[in-house]
Amino acid sequence: MKDYQNPSFQERMGRAAAAKQKAIDALKARPVPDEAELAARREAGLAREAAQAEKRAAAQAAKEQAQAASAADAEKAEAGRLSDAEERKNARDARYAARKARK
Repeated sequence: MKDYQNPSFQERMGRAAAAKQKAIDALKARPVPDEAELAARREAGLAREAAQAEKRAAAQAAKEQAQAASAADAEKAEAGRLSDAEERKNARDARYAARKARK
């Protein structure tokens, strides 16, 4: 039992070499992909990249449109505040003129 828990250096090296050889054999046993299959994968990858680029461009356009709309809303709100300020000034001036007319 003690040998199992503390293997010698030679045993560890032998196990490592066996594992490495097993991995190499498994790699060599893999079938080589067909050229037509590789071309189809490349085309699918290019199509996927094009779709993603189109999606990113659409998202960017939507973001820019939303920013433009929010800027327009901000300008409209600012213009509304200015017109409100002008209306308050006109109402104040009218009250002042009415008070002057009473005297």
